[in-house]
Amino acid sequence: MENLNIPNEAKLANKKQWLFIILAGLFITNAITAELISNKLIKIGPFLTIVGIIPWPFVFIITDLLNEFYGKKAVQRLSWITAGLILYCFIIVGIALNIPAQEIPGSKLADDHSFQLVFGQAQMVIVGSIVAFLVSQLLDATVFDWLKSKTGNRLIWLRSTGSTVFSQLIDSFIVMYIGFVLPGSISFSDFLTIAPTNYLLKLLVAISLTPLIYVGHRWIRAYLAA
Repeated sequence: MENLNIPNEAKLANKKQWLFIILAGLFITNAITAELISNKLIKIGPFLTIVGIIPWPFVFIITDLLNEFYGKKAVQRLSWITAGLILYCFIIVGIALNIPAQEIPGSKLADDHSFQLVFGQAQMVIVGSIVAFLVSQLLDATVFDWLKSKTGNRLIWLRSTGSTVFSQLIDSFIVMYIGFVLPGSISFSDFLTIAPTNYLLKLLVAISLTPLIYVGHRWIRAYLAA
């Protein structure tokens, strides 16, 4: 009987490995994309926030799924890897900023001024985001793991939303302060308006995505059991 179980165990391990690769890839892609597009303020209804908030709902969902099926250590390791890749992106963007643009008359390619305007600010946003991302993700994994130890397989919504409440409070304020206040892009009074709004929007998004967390859980369990 033991030999008969080996193929099934190997199949399950292979499925979990590929699932982790896909989730990790989506996690990293959305995190880096959020850093690159954050140099833009937008209005969502009456709320003023940064456009980098758009990819974060996907990060919330993926973080919770990784926490649920792979545990705290997997999320923590992936968070460190992602922070390193964000830093790598920061270095490449920095090199690109210091290479003079070759302007071609009549072309619509970016000149040095427009390129600097878009990606120059992203440098400070990325610095702030690396700090905020690491602190918030490590805290999220810890709170999620603690709540799961108390609730078991019950109350998925509680550990999903509960971990976000704490982690995004830190993320929203750190990234806005380092990325926008320190380089002088916005005033401190504007920061006190935008950062709480950004945090509130993330919370509302996290709560609204709760049904998708349940859908994700059901799909993954069905996929692994097939």
